[in-house]
Amino acid sequence: MTMENASSVTEFILMGLTDQPNLQLPLFSLFLLNYLVTVVGNLCLMILICLNSHLHTPMYFYLFNLSFIDLCYSSVFTPKMLISFISDRNVISFTGCMSQLFFFCFFVNSECYVLTAMAYDRYVAICKPLLYTMAMSSQVCSLLMSGSYVMGFVGAMVHTGFMMRLIFCDSNIINHYLCDIFPLLKLSCSSTYANEIVVSAVVGTVVIVSSLIIFISYALILFSILHIPSSKEGRSKAFSTCSSHIITVSLFFGSSAFVYLKPPSMLMNKGKVSSVFYTNVVPMMNPLIYSLRNKDVKLALRKVLRMVKF
Repeated sequence: MTMENASSVTEFILMGLTDQPNLQLPLFSLFLLNYLVTVVGNLCLMILICLNSHLHTPMYFYLFNLSFIDLCYSSVFTPKMLISFISDRNVISFTGCMSQLFFFCFFVNSECYVLTAMAYDRYVAICKPLLYTMAMSSQVCSLLMSGSYVMGFVGAMVHTGFMMRLIFCDSNIINHYLCDIFPLLKLSCSSTYANEIVVSAVVGTVVIVSSLIIFISYALILFSILHIPSSKEGRSKAFSTCSSHIITVSLFFGSSAFVYLKPPSMLMNKGKVSSVFYTNVVPMMNPLIYSLRNKDVKLALRKVLRMVKF
C-alpha cells in the first residue's frame, strides 16, 4: 500500500486535546498515568493468562486477545498525544498519519468483533453447556479470532484507501490528538462524499451487526437463566460471569457510536471528549473490570504472587 497521492501537504500538525497552556502539564501527567496503567494492566492480564493453566479456556483466550488489542491500539496514538502536551508544534508526516489511521481502525474494528465473539462464548457456556466443549473447540476459537483480525484489517484498508484518494491542499492542522477519519475529512479540498458513504456503511455495519449479535446473545442468556430451575446463588453466579463483559461492551460501543454515528453538525470538541473515553479510558478499565470482578483471575494472581515470593 503506497502512502503517496496528489496532495501538496506532506505533513500534518496535530492540535491535541486543548490549546490552553495552563492545562497542558496537568493533562500530560493525567494521560501519562492513564497510559502506564493501561500498559501494565493489560500486560499483567496477558501474562497471568499465559502462566496459569486454569485460565487456558476459550473465555480467557478471548480476554487475552482483548488485552492485546487494547494495549496495541492505545499505543498507536498515545505517545503522539503526550507529545502534543509538551511541544509547541506536534508534527506528523503524511505517511505517519495514514499509518496511524490504518492501525487505529484495524485494532478498533478488531475489538468490536472480539467483543462479539466473547458474547457468543457466554451464550454457549450458559445456554448450551453440554455442547460447550465442542462448540468452543480450539479450532473454532482460532477461527473466530482470525476472522476478527481479518475483518478488522479489511475495514482499516477500506478507510485508509479511500482517505488516500483525497487531495489535501493548504490546510494541514488536524483539530484532534490523532489522525482520525472525520478531522482528516474536514481538511480535504476534494469531494469527501464517497468517504462519508464508506464511513456510514463500514462503521454502521460493524456497530449494528456486532450490537445485534451481542444483544441477541444476552437476551437468550437472560431468558435461559430465568426459565431454568436454579437456586438464587446459581443465577447470581451466571449473571456475574456476564456482568464484566456487559460493562465493557456498554462503555466501548456507547462512546464509539457517539463519535462515529453522530450528526456531522456536532462540534468537533465534543467528538474529541468522547474519543478520549473510548481510546483512553476503556483500554485502561478493561483489565480492571475483568480482574476485580473475576474470582478466577484473583485466584491466579494470588498463586503467581506466592510463586514470586518463593
